[in-house]
Amino acid sequence: MPRLALYTFGVLKSPLADPAPLTREFYDVGEAVYRKIGRHPGYLARAEAAGGDRGMLFEADWGAWGEFAVPAWYDKGRTVETTALAATLSLWTDLGSAFEAVYTGLHREALNRRYDWFERTGFPNYVCWWTADDVTPTWRDGVSRLEHLHDHGSVPHAFTFHHSFAPDGTPARINGIGPKGDQVS
Repeated sequence: MPRLALYTFGVLKSPLADPAPLTREFYDVGEAVYRKIGRHPGYLARAEAAGGDRGMLFEADWGAWGEFAVPAWYDKGRTVETTALAATLSLWTDLGSAFEAVYTGLHREALNRRYDWFERTGFPNYVCWWTADDVTPTWRDGVSRLEHLHDHGSVPHAFTFHHSFAPDGTPARINGIGPKGDQVS
């Protein structure tokens, strides 16, 4: 049975190591969101670094999820002190479950605050795609799909919730689709 891969990427206004209240708030909210999403129906797994500390993304061991990678447009730091990004890579049983986890509850509340924490880059901040049930997507897969989405729009290879596709490549519709800002132009 195919599984849905979901990669998210955002450029933070300040490094994760920044002790400023807004950065601490983002990190604290993020931890609570991860705990909640990890219990959401349809959630299967997410990339987690072995012993990963805050900001230690590029040097971390991600196991089957592969070496950490970022889109070409990310031009900020890559050290624990300078990394200013938030990225996730997760697996889901279906579109509806992932959509519901993203657009309800704690994650929805965090999305409402995204411009407090993240820069507006003009690039998509997430991408979905289908993968075989025995495949673990890698960070490079996520970056490649996000860049493809930016360059070509939603297609079965790389799509958004707003313009989604079923595993067989046919257009799919999710009831209660997200905000208009979910579109990639």
